Amino acid sequence: MSRRGKFITLEGLDGTGKSTQLRRLAAVLREGGHKVVETREPGGTATGEKIRKVLLDSGTAGLSPLAEMALMFASRAQHIAEVIEPALARGSIVLCDRFTDSTEAYQGSGRRLGSAAVLELHRVLCGGLQPDLTLLLDSDAASSLGRARRRNKRASRQAAASHSDENRFEQETRAFFSRVREGYLAIAKREPGRVAVVDARGTPGQTHRHILEIVGRKLKLTL
Repeated sequence: MSRRGKFITLEGLDGTGKSTQLRRLAAVLREGGHKVVETREPGGTATGEKIRKVLLDSGTAGLSPLAEMALMFASRAQHIAEVIEPALARGSIVLCDRFTDSTEAYQGSGRRLGSAAVLELHRVLCGGLQPDLTLLLDSDAASSLGRARRRNKRASRQAAASHSDENRFEQETRAFFSRVREGYLAIAKREPGRVAVVDARGTPGQTHRHILEIVGRKLKLTL
């Protein structure tokens, strides 16, 4: 039986470079001889990607906060069963762009639903699965939101033919994203052994080097 793998999540506001840093970390881990699975939330499975479209498309702006949270967990439960747990059982390193911390920050803090409901749903629907390490890419809300809006504007032009976009959250106010950031920092303060805060205000290269140092030190992985 293979040794259980490691579960690493990347968190933070949109525009902090999570996707780029995930790909760079995956490449280094593979060069070190590790089996790596890259995935994301919401999404990660065929069912999850359909839910992602509902959650992120600006056409569903009227979605209630409770429905939003329920859909996040529906995608996550399928993701765990279909992708994450099987990969960990095979001994792979799973790199996931967002997990339950996102729901606690965005719906719990941003939407003001509170942490208790998020954590209870995680216990019931996700079996309490926790990452071995969470990398929280931190930047101020204004600059992160600006980068995310510019990125999604470019993506929306490319996807115009399908009449879809992923701009729903970027339409929120700066106050909303400030609450999300504070929610993330509260999680990091509560769980310092799991969550490592990474200053994402520097260059992508600086952020990448900081991430490699944290991963190597905390998980003792060959990099």
